[in-house]
Amino acid sequence: MSNVREDRHVEGDWWPEPIPGNVEFGEGFYCETAQIFRKLRSKEPRAVIIGKHVSCYAGCSFAIGENGHCTIGDFTLLNGALIMAEEKIEIGSHCLVSWNVGIADSDFHPLEPAQRLIDAQALAPYYKNRPARPKLTTAPVKIADNVWIGMNAVILKGVTIGENSVVAAGAVVTKSVEPNVVVAGNPAVVVRKFNRRDR
Repeated sequence: MSNVREDRHVEGDWWPEPIPGNVEFGEGFYCETAQIFRKLRSKEPRAVIIGKHVSCYAGCSFAIGENGHCTIGDFTLLNGALIMAEEKIEIGSHCLVSWNVGIADSDFHPLEPAQRLIDAQALAPYYKNRPARPKLTTAPVKIADNVWIGMNAVILKGVTIGENSVVAAGAVVTKSVEPNVVVAGNPAVVVRKFNRRDR
């Protein structure tokens, strides 16, 4: 059972488009609106794979690039996440991802000043002499099972977050996080370790 009809439209949705054909989802998928896939540009046949009993609310956005992929495990709740995948973002099962969380596998713009000038011109829709965009550096993001990511947190490229860990609200995660810890701050650091009886 799901609130998505056979024609891939969400029941009662104000957004007129269906869920794109390259989004796969399992039994019990709850989608508040297909509008969350409006930024999905991937040409890959299985660009987004969503497990069973996953909930995606209207604040979410899947900004998936032409070659990007995203997978989401069973019983994960996305309450307002911005998922920006040029390569790959993997979110495990039983995860909680809160409002305004940003997860990105790329910086999306070059760091070098000269390359940023070119990038700005390449992104200007009405500029007649638009150059090609400079190549972006990507690194996959992996979020293991049973991770809670608090409101306004940012997860940057190349990061792995270990199972059972918590990312505090507002944290900026620039390096991988071990399992069974709480991280907080900018840049995020471990502020608590769970012992065996907490797990």
